[in-house]
Amino acid sequence: MSMPVRIEPDLYNRAKKEAAVEHRTIAGQIEFWAQVGRACIDNPDLPVNFVIDSLASLETSEKDKKSFKRREI
Repeated sequence: MSMPVRIEPDLYNRAKKEAAVEHRTIAGQIEFWAQVGRACIDNPDLPVNFVIDSLASLETSEKDKKSFKRREI
């Protein structure tokens, strides 16, 4: 379900630029930022970059994921 939300033009423009880089829609970029913010609030002990990488990995399709192989020591 989508709902109209008012945002400042500056936030919209930043989301538009970042969305192009990240291959998301503008709405998708703002939703991603909101998810990152919520996850950071819920997990203040985790580094922000870890949260971002974790959420981004959930968006990766199975065919694009690389399998992890443990090296023998």
